[in-house]
Amino acid sequence: MRSRFATRSARLALAAVAALALGGAATATATADSGSSTTRPCATSDLNLKVTSETQAGGYYLVTAKAKPGIVCHLEGVFPSGSFGSHPATELSPAEQSVSEDVVLGGSTAAYAGISPKSTNDDNGVQFDRLHLSVAGDEENAVTLRLPDTATVDRPVATNWHADPADAVPFIG
Repeated sequence: MRSRFATRSARLALAAVAALALGGAATATATADSGSSTTRPCATSDLNLKVTSETQAGGYYLVTAKAKPGIVCHLEGVFPSGSFGSHPATELSPAEQSVSEDVVLGGSTAAYAGISPKSTNDDNGVQFDRLHLSVAGDEENAVTLRLPDTATVDRPVATNWHADPADAVPFIG
């Protein structure tokens, strides 16, 4: 169980060791004294992405990201880049106001982001059945994911990437 009182560098070191254990021959290390990970940042093409529909918080989509076999990388604790269509009103905005901890991926370790397709409290919106998603900074290589159901979209928001899916619930206030 992870202690909330552990330092960021200690958690990164533990995550890197876990990634090594799960990632087989892949190599990754963390520098405990600097607080920075020496794993490389994940690119969209490094990941297998899956979208599921969740009912908590009025309904949202949970995106699960896992590194492809043989890859160890980290996702920065920022929200994913994405949109439901080509109109700017369908682009994801952040649901959180600060950066979360990085998540080191390798083996069976996953990262989670929650996406609420509608952050407004009215009947407006456009329906979509696909989500265009990428790691922030890698928008040129976005993937298109089929949604498990049709979404009514109006000012969508996304949480940051988290190691625990319970932290990826996008509560709309």
